[in-house]
Amino acid sequence: MKFKSLATVSLVAAFALVLGGCDQAEKSAQQLMGKAAESAKQAIDDTHKAAEQALSDATGNLIGKKEGATDDDSEKKESASQEI
Repeated sequence: MKFKSLATVSLVAAFALVLGGCDQAEKSAQQLMGKAAESAKQAIDDTHKAAEQALSDATGNLIGKKEGATDDDSEKKESASQEI
């Protein structure tokens, strides 16, 4: 009987160690998932900022060119009226 009791206690102890290891593995996995999610969020935010900046630059350049063309047109009109 003592052998069966000892085997049972050993089995329960081994099972407890395995469960403890599983809990630690689960906690580690949750930490890794949290870090991965934070990294993904940061990458999305950085991409969004870069896209906004690119759009702003492109729009600013178009507006600047239109304003420049308008200024050139008004200068041409002024010079033409001065020649007459």
